Amino acid sequence: MVRTQSYGAWTSPVDAALAASHDGRPEYTGHVGDEVWWTEPRPTEGGRRALVRRRADGTEESVLPAPWNVRSRVIEYGGLPWAGAGRDGESGPLIVFVHYADQRLYAYEPDVPGAEPRPLTPVSDVGGGLRWADPQLLPERGEVWCVLEEFTGEGPTDVRRVVAAVPLDGSAAEDRGAVRELSDGRHRFVTGPRPSPDGRRAAWIAWDHPHMPWDGTELILADVTDEGTFGEQRTAAGGPTESIAQVEWAADGSLLYASDRTGWWNLYRADQRRGTEPLCVRDEEFAGALWRIGQRWFAPLDNGLIAVVHGVGATALAVLDPETGELVDTAGPWTEWSPALSVHGSRVVSVAASPRSAYEVVELDTAVGRARVIGAEHDDPVDPAYYPEPLIRTFEGPDGREIHAHIYPPHHPGHRAPDGELPPFVVWAHGGPTGRAPLVLDLEIAYFTSRGIGVAEVNYGGSTGYGRAYRERLREQWGVVDVEDCASVARALADEGTADRDRLAIRGGSAGGWTAAASIATTDLYACGTVIYPILDLTGWATGETHDFESEYLHSLIGPIDAVPGRYRDRSPVEHADRITAPFLLLQGLDDVICPPAQCERFLARMAGRNVPHAYIAFEGEGHGFRRADTMIRALESELSLYAQVFGLKAAGVPTLELTK
Repeated sequence: MVRTQSYGAWTSPVDAALAASHDGRPEYTGHVGDEVWWTEPRPTEGGRRALVRRRADGTEESVLPAPWNVRSRVIEYGGLPWAGAGRDGESGPLIVFVHYADQRLYAYEPDVPGAEPRPLTPVSDVGGGLRWADPQLLPERGEVWCVLEEFTGEGPTDVRRVVAAVPLDGSAAEDRGAVRELSDGRHRFVTGPRPSPDGRRAAWIAWDHPHMPWDGTELILADVTDEGTFGEQRTAAGGPTESIAQVEWAADGSLLYASDRTGWWNLYRADQRRGTEPLCVRDEEFAGALWRIGQRWFAPLDNGLIAVVHGVGATALAVLDPETGELVDTAGPWTEWSPALSVHGSRVVSVAASPRSAYEVVELDTAVGRARVIGAEHDDPVDPAYYPEPLIRTFEGPDGREIHAHIYPPHHPGHRAPDGELPPFVVWAHGGPTGRAPLVLDLEIAYFTSRGIGVAEVNYGGSTGYGRAYRERLREQWGVVDVEDCASVARALADEGTADRDRLAIRGGSAGGWTAAASIATTDLYACGTVIYPILDLTGWATGETHDFESEYLHSLIGPIDAVPGRYRDRSPVEHADRITAPFLLLQGLDDVICPPAQCERFLARMAGRNVPHAYIAFEGEGHGFRRADTMIRALESELSLYAQVFGLKAAGVPTLELTK
């Protein structure tokens, strides 16, 4: 029986604890012999990342107990934190991994009785210490080749990065001098090296401030000597206006890479016989923004075919024949594939999700063309009838520009609203801002839609997945285009009668937190906002209040600070606290080094005495992106309470958020 009840008052089995327990996704898949391994979140175990092993018989096990946490902090967003190699005999596989707590690289032989992880790298007490990512295990050389991030001082930008070789015998565990530096150190940022099939060459990607990796990067090549050193390091492709996102070697020794030189990340092949040639020219993305070192959107197979993740907006896994350009998509329900490809023989493994399933580890057998879930299998925690039903929409923004969005109307199998009542809607602004909202099942969205609150995820101008021109709409326009695009979607939903114009909210985290804060500071469209670990003061953020990776990001998003200092002030919400009249919730991790709590504290000082209802919740032990179940529960319930109070909803079962003035 369907019950008639006002929006926001619907009872739902999707509670905050359920949403928190299903937050996060498997990442960094890889093959160790015939086995598939990956990392997986553990929100109820302090938010650690577990290393999971799928044995040949299909059983899964966590390789390391708590508190081992397989996660790198290189460039703060991290990257590939482990590598493994299968070995014959009783000793079993050899694994190397980064432990989050001390950022040391460890070696581990899980099948050796009584074996414990042993450190391979030393600890440094200078600044952020020594950090490692994107390891390439080379047992034949007795080394691990990887990215070394080394702090040289106490400041967040006192750091250097090089390609380095770490000995597997443990001789560098207490001796920094035993780590061999392979690259020449002339670039600020590097990815891990990819050795050619014959071991005679290495390739990697590098870039420098003020460019971000989606602005301009270089593909670096070097010969490898018999002693394992690198010869002359030369730029083979790329430049300040060309983003090369990934490089790999094919089995025949040709070099494969993804470049956006045409305005879309497409695949290219380079070898001495054929020169450089595109493999599949399409107005689609075959790569993405390199936020984490070691992401893989494509992977060459031994038979010459290439597994690729591609698409516009949504993505698909396909097999590309580089000789003909033929592209065959994988059959299945998945609408989002992560850049986590790994290949072994004819098998391709990645992580995929859909609007009806969370992220799972999926294997494609290219020999038969069949895909199946092999790990972290989605198991409906509630009746799928409570899941939101997304609508893929394109809206018109200022100057007629297209704005892509996913609209999730309120949805509940046992409730409907009274005739004539329009639902409240929350506009979600994704992070990045060079990012994208994927089309996948998200129980945080279901938490709201199953209670009668709609959600609109906006892939505003600046988002990835729609080509370089769409991405660069945000160049020097951050705080303008993103705010306008979110507002255009909200107004369109109200104009067409999908949303209640008087009950609109905006929320976002990180760069999305900036957009949310800028929106309530510069428009009167929203009744309230939820602002999560945000950027609020551009001048402070550009002059030492963030980490090295993004320390000059605003050069492209806002403009050079020396040239346009007024623009930094004019767009910062902290400078316009006097304009804010909408109630808001501010959520912040106290260990956040990307968007530090100082930004929130400065903003709140400006809000003091203004009689605007608000709440500030700061979480001990949380950084940029909440990982602990108890944190996520409190954050979600507080957000719902804010909407209930501002929109006049009868949301039962959640603690009342205390709003101060």
